[in-house]
Amino acid sequence: MTAPSNDSLRHCLAPAKLNLFLHITGRRPDGYHSLQTVFQLLDWGDYLNFTRRDDGLVTRKTDVPGVPEADDLVVRAARLLQQHTGTQYGVEIEIDKRLPMGAGLGGGSSDAATTLLALNRLWGLALSREVLQNLGLQLGADVPFFVFGQTAYAEGVGEALQEVKLPQRFFLVVNPAVHVPTAAIFSEKILTRNTKAATVIDFLAQQRSDAKWPDSFGRNDMQAVVAKKYAEVAQVLEWFSNLAPARMTGSGASVFAAFTSRAEAERAQAKLPASWKSVVTASLDSHPLFAFASS
Repeated sequence: MTAPSNDSLRHCLAPAKLNLFLHITGRRPDGYHSLQTVFQLLDWGDYLNFTRRDDGLVTRKTDVPGVPEADDLVVRAARLLQQHTGTQYGVEIEIDKRLPMGAGLGGGSSDAATTLLALNRLWGLALSREVLQNLGLQLGADVPFFVFGQTAYAEGVGEALQEVKLPQRFFLVVNPAVHVPTAAIFSEKILTRNTKAATVIDFLAQQRSDAKWPDSFGRNDMQAVVAKKYAEVAQVLEWFSNLAPARMTGSGASVFAAFTSRAEAERAQAKLPASWKSVVTASLDSHPLFAFASS
């Protein structure tokens, strides 16, 4: 991110996330699922620019294919923050969209969280992270994590967060050319919804820098369902089976494996079929805009 001025914030990272595991432990009376997961931020994502307006208008300068401006989570986040605070300011938002949609990487949710954090600074609101997390939950279940801004053990629908410290790892993330709709996967009858609840202590007990991970803990309860419906995801998982332990993130479609060095991850990437989209990226301990909210 470039140094902030009084009226703009430029090149703000909206980092991707991985679900290091994802267990569905039940279904709540409100229809939502009870989850347990660990969210890991990545040093890779979309970039957003914010220019303050004094006329109160919220506008998106960049077109996002398939996402009308009024439906975009960045616009909704800005307007929600306006409504909550009564600020007279508006904003013009530019998005450099690098994360694929429907990939399980949290792109839209991360964009919304970066908007909340950036505008909290740009509009001089001085809201706490707790307040911003509660606002974010109105936009989506993953938004509070991105506002929380640290590697986190999550429960509930993903909003109950506890910071965890993990060794640095490098990830090879492969994105099959398929869009997986989250709601459709959650509604599948064959989806496992009764995984035994674990604890953060269970998870941390198996996290060593040399562990053959992600095999060391848990699974993604959505992975088998997605792999059955989408051959592209199954093909990526099969390819990894001969190279390194791999897992799908979120509701898919992206699949990732962890390595202890960038060079090791890049050697694996070099073996991928040329037509597959992939990235090698590092874990990120905290959100670059972490300081833009009070603790």
